[in-house]
Amino acid sequence: MIGYVVRRIAYAVPILIGVNIITFVLFFVVNSPDDMARLQLGERRVTQEAIEKWKEDRGYDKPLIWNADAKATKKIRETIFFLKSIRLFMFDFGQSDSGRDIGYDISQRMWPSLAIALPVFLVGLLLTITLALIVAFFRGTYLDTWTVVLCVAMMSVSSLFYIIGGQYLIGKLLHLVPISGFDSGLASAKFIVLPVVVGVIGGLGSGTRWYRTIFLEEINKDYVRTARAKGLSENVVLRVHVLRNALIPILTGVVVVLPQLFLGSLITEAFFGIPGLGSYTIDAIQRQDFAIVRAMVFLGSVLYIIGLLLTDISYTVVDPRVRLR
Repeated sequence: MIGYVVRRIAYAVPILIGVNIITFVLFFVVNSPDDMARLQLGERRVTQEAIEKWKEDRGYDKPLIWNADAKATKKIRETIFFLKSIRLFMFDFGQSDSGRDIGYDISQRMWPSLAIALPVFLVGLLLTITLALIVAFFRGTYLDTWTVVLCVAMMSVSSLFYIIGGQYLIGKLLHLVPISGFDSGLASAKFIVLPVVVGVIGGLGSGTRWYRTIFLEEINKDYVRTARAKGLSENVVLRVHVLRNALIPILTGVVVVLPQLFLGSLITEAFFGIPGLGSYTIDAIQRQDFAIVRAMVFLGSVLYIIGLLLTDISYTVVDPRVRLR
């Protein structure tokens, strides 16, 4: 087990380096350091001296990936890519192009993102699995048919419809909770309710249909027929046998959500005015703040790799047949 974990972590290093290189290249294909300086300074006729001063203060006055004027290893070390990217592996995100501490911003903004994403994930997972089990129990009936139709219809609707519809119905007509905004401490609860409800409902159709498919695949296997032959009720068969053996594909789907729990939802946070990492990333993209975009892409990659590792390890818990070597 330990050797497997060490190998997976070692495999993650070149992946993270590759992600950094791709992000770096794509960003600088669009903007040069001079363009970034003009954008941040916010002046139409900014002087070249001001541009050079901005680049020097933020470390953009060096070559991008190769310093031909330097000697030996400094040809690589004294470049924008090396100075801006190598610190990410020590989780030192440095300063944004606007001069803010990225690490501090992340530590403050991750909590609003978690306050929304975690309830949406847990409540949505519990609700969709429960509904999928009920539908699987009544498979082949009108309840099963119409539930699938409803799920497909819900999947076909844009997430923006749920957000705008929820804001209009719950916030504007019923006046139950604020439409948007955020507050600190317990006062934030009234701002979290609506995004959580919208998030759960928005994922209900796809989640229920996905888990229903998984359960129906398990129902037709030999071990289920054996359980029924022993006299076990259909309720026990579904809850004890089918659900347990369906945990591996369920865990595989859960790992995709892990980065979103920390990084937030871009659309949800933007529409509800939540000061989380999702809105933080959107603002950075709009301002073309390369330092923040690079940090968020790197953090998302790290979280996704951690999720994959945890998923592989959890396989051995839910299925003893799986062995990690």
